[in-house]
Amino acid sequence: MAHDRSAPKDIEGAASLTELVQYQAGAVVSRTILKKLAGTVTVFAFDQGEGLSEHTAAFDALVIMIEGEAEISVAGAMHHLSAGHILRLPPGQPHALRALERFKMLLVMIRE
Repeated sequence: MAHDRSAPKDIEGAASLTELVQYQAGAVVSRTILKKLAGTVTVFAFDQGEGLSEHTAAFDALVIMIEGEAEISVAGAMHHLSAGHILRLPPGQPHALRALERFKMLLVMIRE
């Protein structure tokens, strides 16, 4: 997964969600835009066919779809998401993501 290390971690003022991270061929790109003790906010861009294999997280997370289409499995249940959809990823439950077409999402991770 590629990370945009040249950009500031925190966004100040207004920003376009679609422009915070750019697609890269054959890659998943992420950019953390807010990082606090209570959690993080990260923008992801997935090229078509790319994804994240099944894994778990110790904290609640909320996926907010910005554009495109993805399949996200949570504890064996498959969800088809497109722009405007949200999905909660509960702590300790296995989940995986796959880009049906290029997509961007905002991931809000809550640690407290």
